[in-house]
Amino acid sequence: MAEDRFAPFETQLDEGAALGILRAATAGAEDGELFLERRRSEALVFDDGRVKTASYDASEGFGLRAVRGEVAGYAHSTEISESALKRAAETARLAVGDGGGVMAPPPPGTNRHLYGDADPMADAPFAAKIDILREIDAFTRGLDPRVVQVSASMAASLQEVFILRPEGGLVSDIRPMARINISVIVEENGRRESGGHGGGGRFGLAGLMEPGHWQPVAREALRIALVNLSAEPCPAGQFDVVLGPGWPGVLLHEAVGHGLEGDFNRKKTSAFAGLMGQQVAAKGVTVLDDGTIPDRRGSITVDDEGTPSGKNVLIEDGVLVGYMQDRQNARLMGVAPTGNGRRESFAHAPMPRMTNTYMLGGTADPAAILADLKDGIYAVGFGGGQVDITNGKFVFNCTEAYRVKNGVVGAALRGATLIGDGPTAMRAIRAIGNDMALDPGIGNCGKAGQWVPVGVGQPTLMIGGLTVGGSAA
Repeated sequence: MAEDRFAPFETQLDEGAALGILRAATAGAEDGELFLERRRSEALVFDDGRVKTASYDASEGFGLRAVRGEVAGYAHSTEISESALKRAAETARLAVGDGGGVMAPPPPGTNRHLYGDADPMADAPFAAKIDILREIDAFTRGLDPRVVQVSASMAASLQEVFILRPEGGLVSDIRPMARINISVIVEENGRRESGGHGGGGRFGLAGLMEPGHWQPVAREALRIALVNLSAEPCPAGQFDVVLGPGWPGVLLHEAVGHGLEGDFNRKKTSAFAGLMGQQVAAKGVTVLDDGTIPDRRGSITVDDEGTPSGKNVLIEDGVLVGYMQDRQNARLMGVAPTGNGRRESFAHAPMPRMTNTYMLGGTADPAAILADLKDGIYAVGFGGGQVDITNGKFVFNCTEAYRVKNGVVGAALRGATLIGDGPTAMRAIRAIGNDMALDPGIGNCGKAGQWVPVGVGQPTLMIGGLTVGGSAA
């Protein structure tokens, strides 16, 4: 780890003076905090036999927030100084007005550490990283003569945060992140197809740079590309669909997870608003959002308001039992914060966001679930998708899917899209496998223009009667 730790209260601000400014800004408010952040990141892309991009970015700054009722005043700056803090306080103070609020209790403390604090960018010199990417390129090209292009990327970052509360509490967190991805394009008889694989988490690059890690990643990327090379056009219509374990949980994340965030439900814009305690999914369906899993991409020791992350049950045996909450929405809804107040950076105010969202496994044998599929689609990989939070309607593109008839997995399909809505799909779950798996560490989630890293997961599932879009005549 580099020795130049982010220490804003030692090098840029007097903690007592900063606390005084924060207290003045939040006098008569119901909540607020000073969020200070430094982030450093590095990304390398080796494409088509050469270094395509190499970037390094460093940023730091603060955000000051004052909250009263449903209104929040927020100001941020890239200059960490007392004068900048005073200017921000004047702006944030506008949300408080004449005051009259009672400050909410502070977040509970924690000594838990879910990940190390080593700097992933310090695991190897720049030249060594380029050598690894070049080795990945050569290895992947050597796997199959049909490989015509390889793109390998390596990314690492370190986010350091301090959160100062009006009552004087100070919370800090150091959040590493690393990832390697490999994409392959293959060609045969004039047809080209692609495949990709990769992942990472909150740890260093060292383990990811070992051949024991990236060689299986390269083989999997190639396998997906070759599957797509032989794929047939997908038929369109109503089909029962079996979803594979792990990354297909992105459908759960989008179609259900966003609808269980507190702000959408407080404002009654979610398809799940007003359904607390009601059956919203098939029996046996239990969905959690869990930010406490060590080293996972979506995990956080504390959220961006200082609340320790939690293992929160959202749906239990098909019944809606909880929403994901930040401090403001929790207070307005009369419930406890769940450790889901997240922000992209110091330039953004926090809001309820997912961490690692997944469905627990059931008791069914995955092979038996497929054997029970008489006429349907087996969807293993997903790409992009779109979701309407108000009604849960979704459209997802499959990157790897197969036709299944009488329990036999047949031809690979191209152009398959799954169309439906979250609430209906959850009630139409017919079988839950015993093979729950988390994704390999590739998720990013967008909301209101902010992006944060997340995780997803699920077991093998059978969902009845989904609309499948395809291109077959």
